[in-house]
Amino acid sequence: MASDWPLLSLVTFLPLAGVIFILFVRGDEATVARNSRYIALWTSMAAFLLSLPLWIGFDPTTAEFQFVEKVAWIPGANINYHMGLDGISLFFVLLSTLLTPICILSSWDAVKTRVREYMIAFLVLETMMVGMFCALDMLVFYIFFEGVLIPMFIIIGVWGGARRVYAAFKFFLYTLLGSVLMLVAMLSMYFTADTTDVPTLMAFKFAADIQPWLWLAFFASFAVKVPMWPVHTWLPDAHVEAPTAGSVILAGVLLKMGGYGFLRFSIPMFPEATDMFAPLVFTLSVVAVIYTSLVALAQEDLKKLIAYSSVAHMGFVTIGMFTMNEQGVQGSIFQMLSHGIVSGALFLCVGVIYDRMHTREIAAYGGLVNRMPRYALVFMIFTMASVGLPATSGFVGEFLVLMGAFEVSTWLAAFAATGVILGAAYMLYVYRRIIFGVLDKENLKSITDLSPREIAIFAPLVILVFWMGIYPASFLDMMAVSVDNLIANYNVALLESGVTVANR
Repeated sequence: MASDWPLLSLVTFLPLAGVIFILFVRGDEATVARNSRYIALWTSMAAFLLSLPLWIGFDPTTAEFQFVEKVAWIPGANINYHMGLDGISLFFVLLSTLLTPICILSSWDAVKTRVREYMIAFLVLETMMVGMFCALDMLVFYIFFEGVLIPMFIIIGVWGGARRVYAAFKFFLYTLLGSVLMLVAMLSMYFTADTTDVPTLMAFKFAADIQPWLWLAFFASFAVKVPMWPVHTWLPDAHVEAPTAGSVILAGVLLKMGGYGFLRFSIPMFPEATDMFAPLVFTLSVVAVIYTSLVALAQEDLKKLIAYSSVAHMGFVTIGMFTMNEQGVQGSIFQMLSHGIVSGALFLCVGVIYDRMHTREIAAYGGLVNRMPRYALVFMIFTMASVGLPATSGFVGEFLVLMGAFEVSTWLAAFAATGVILGAAYMLYVYRRIIFGVLDKENLKSITDLSPREIAIFAPLVILVFWMGIYPASFLDMMAVSVDNLIANYNVALLESGVTVANR
């Protein structure tokens, strides 16, 4: 399905129009800061509204790419500017355009220095994120995929905490190293297939002896992004030092880039290698789910606890997608969307009390329900969603992943299920310590409840948590045909290569 309007390009590059406007803002420091905030907010809101027709006009009955745009870019090398969406990528674009204005609104009062540059960084980041999920050319994908690093590096390194430079460089070096290996693999694929077109490469049959090497090169990049154990160590440092909005976009969208990469490249292009390495992925994922949940239990820093919980939840995602059955793959995509909303919201909850008290130490709080009942309610909703309470978005994703894992192995499902129990342990433990109890700390007795701006930030996220939990079909139906097509092509490729397709 090709669109009459270049809708994907408009959604992708509209934030850069906001960047240009911000660059031309003149006046004293206060005027520049105020106008930069408003331009960034309205531009990101416009991008979100412009992305809604992608959902409304999406045809869920076909696995073909839709809203396709294709223009020759480097004709001599057979490289095109090629954009399009399917049921797998649709909601990641919407997630990116939704969270960006929320992040800008959450930074309204928190960021007071270099506001112009901060807003520019976020708008550039939005363009890179959306472009990456829409790209259907390997080179275009790589440019957007790597482009995300630059604004995120700046956001952490300039507006982060005391160890921001260390955290920013650690984040940059970890992700860049894996991406260099992926670039080498992409060059090998280009010289083998003579194209960088993603749909063409998905149908191309790479030799069985080269697939494992290509798969491992992509794995080096995507595993760091997810992040999988043991290459997850950059994440807690990045989260702790990043400003609140940086943590929201990092947890909400950037971690999903690795999972999306597996679904778009590793699984469809290297099916035999995927089947070969699936036990490795399951093992690393189970370790991540159990180990990082236990580490989260021991944390005294609230932000670090939620960061480790992200690693555990993304372990569920990688288990689900490599089961290669309908429940598992749909569950992994749904879990990524749910985690993007819930984890982002939990970081916003941390930001609310950090902006008031300037500490993230769990021991510094207690009895907040006495002064902040609205905050206690909002925090409770996202805590319940994080532990997978029925009727919330977290339940649907985890349940589907466990169903998919059970089809592959009872032991895999059993080990994964321990993550649900441990998740409930650390989230309920931290909620009790912060919200309940006696309000006996003097500095907490004057703390104020959620402001109208903060309520406006949380409201759409609360609605989405219940919408996805109560009516998941509105999301699952849109991705069903694309997921079924991915699994069918995977199974056909394995059968043609003589690999036994078991438990799929």
